[in-house]
Amino acid sequence: MDNIETIMNEVVKFRNERDWEQFHNSKDLALAISIEASELNELFLWKKAEEVSADRIREELADIFTFAFLLAHKQGLNIKDIMLDKLKSNAVKYPVDKAKGTAKKYTEL
Repeated sequence: MDNIETIMNEVVKFRNERDWEQFHNSKDLALAISIEASELNELFLWKKAEEVSADRIREELADIFTFAFLLAHKQGLNIKDIMLDKLKSNAVKYPVDKAKGTAKKYTEL
């Protein structure tokens, strides 16, 4: 069993032990991801990046990942597959010879 599968199993187990699946429809999981991402952004508001606590960043990222894993599980998606597929897609959109060292969107390369 790979690490992603281990994490997924632990997240689902945690949720199921608390009978929270009833609250975890796709819409609400997507909203939770957005809200947790906003909480991550809030850590940086009015501060320099280096002033933000790594522990707080860790907490907010864990919340984002937890809801993302649950949404993937709800939709029957394999996280490893969707991540690797997206990287392949992005490699086509952002070839190294055009994208290296630039933040331009693929439509501007």
